[in-house]
Amino acid sequence: MFIAWTTVASRADAERLAAGAVAAGLAACVQVEGPIVSHYRWAGKVERNEEFRLTFKCLPARLAELERHVLAAHPYDTPEWLAVRAERVAEKYLSWAAGPEHSPTL
Repeated sequence: MFIAWTTVASRADAERLAAGAVAAGLAACVQVEGPIVSHYRWAGKVERNEEFRLTFKCLPARLAELERHVLAAHPYDTPEWLAVRAERVAEKYLSWAAGPEHSPTL
């Protein structure tokens, strides 16, 4: 299983990305957190903005498609996209995420 993150400026964008990824079957679950405060450098200036963080949980077979989906629908010119493999995943959670048509071998 992979966990991936992005941030957006509005709750509406966060909800749209989360719902779209789950509806398309690309993520088993997406959590929306926020607002959070992000400090970063952009175009030579230090910025501080409120954002909403999305945490995606997906199976390896769906990660590339999820990334394409999120980046294509993302409102930022240069969106954050970080994905890491989960080192340990509870068997029941993995079975749920995979659904009955998949084998939980991840």
